[in-house]
Amino acid sequence: MRIVRLTKNLERALLRGRRERDEKAHRVAARIIADVRKRGDAAIREWTKKFDGVDLRAGMWVSFREIEKAANDISRETRLAMEHAARNIRAVAERQLPREWTLGVEPGVKISQVVRPIEAIGCYVPGGRFSLLSTLTMTVIPALVAGVKRIVVVSPKPNVQLLAAAAMLGVTRIARIGGAQAIAALAYGTKSIAAVDKIFGPGNRFVTAAKQLVSGDCAIDLPAGPTEAIVLADDGDPAWIASDLLAQAEHAPDAGSFLVTTSRDFAVRTQLEIRKQLHALPKANPAQQSSLRSGTILLASSMEHACEFVNCFAPEHLSLPQTTSDLLERIQAAGTVFLGPWSAQPFGDYASGSNHVLPTGGWARARGGLSTADFVKCISVQHITEEGFARLARDVQILARAEGLTAHANAIEVRR
Repeated sequence: MRIVRLTKNLERALLRGRRERDEKAHRVAARIIADVRKRGDAAIREWTKKFDGVDLRAGMWVSFREIEKAANDISRETRLAMEHAARNIRAVAERQLPREWTLGVEPGVKISQVVRPIEAIGCYVPGGRFSLLSTLTMTVIPALVAGVKRIVVVSPKPNVQLLAAAAMLGVTRIARIGGAQAIAALAYGTKSIAAVDKIFGPGNRFVTAAKQLVSGDCAIDLPAGPTEAIVLADDGDPAWIASDLLAQAEHAPDAGSFLVTTSRDFAVRTQLEIRKQLHALPKANPAQQSSLRSGTILLASSMEHACEFVNCFAPEHLSLPQTTSDLLERIQAAGTVFLGPWSAQPFGDYASGSNHVLPTGGWARARGGLSTADFVKCISVQHITEEGFARLARDVQILARAEGLTAHANAIEVRR
């Protein structure tokens, strides 16, 4: 990773680079979506063969026998680790579930909230070099807590570990498809795949673009594209900080990892540690590319300047190793924050319980990460008695006439 001074021009370039990358991905994704809508399963088979090298002529769906076999093929320690992570994810998901309530606004006017699950969802599990079993648990467990009835999982190359996790959670509908074509299938349906009501899960830039493109017809969770990580610190253990940056950098060649600091000495020590740890990683590890292509150590003029940049960039992952500082109070936008030196970022990826499906591309300025609330609908119920009618009628008629809505006023008048 190179060390550069954080200037206004560099800030603009970093933000502009994300927008330009998205525009190209949108063009490609739009072409694939249009093809799937036109030709259905045939298009899915062709795009899957082209991009993932998977032949779907034998069928798109993983058999129940494969899922059952996978559950028996994993090691005991892997199963216990999965169960540990699942317990924590479920505990957090249960706390996040919106509650039903009733409020007497005034005599005769009662407003309630009822909570209903989304009927059918699609969970996108990235394929890449490995199928991410952690993404399966992060999307399926909140859905189960919410009470979703139909859960469809798509993943281009589901491995034994992913299928074992599916067996543990009781998931049986898994299609061997990925990319923009999988998003199109979930959104619009084909002969083989019934459309869902909402799509969840992270993916590469093309998957993220596809989700945004179909969002006018099918709900999506959030734009969760290529991984982003920032460590904001002036001091700490360079080896620990380097390890967190490289952990996120290995997700993909286009992942972005940054150290933001005001200390050049600390920047140099961390840079040396990054080089040392990179040398120990396999040559094929994506961190080798992403750390050179987009990974950067940014020298801010002050901690105030550093925090302004972080809030503008709104990273998916943010580490604040210095727990004695007041930095957390200054942070307004981040997908998730890892507070303190022991809060290694991979804990959030797997087992702390916090969801790892997080907003990227600056969307953390508007929302946080995935929660159980994303899997339900909070429906308001209004119950107005005769007494409540008498208390509200005159003012509602006045307000309706002020807006020129005569029929609104009449709906009150006919009840008098």
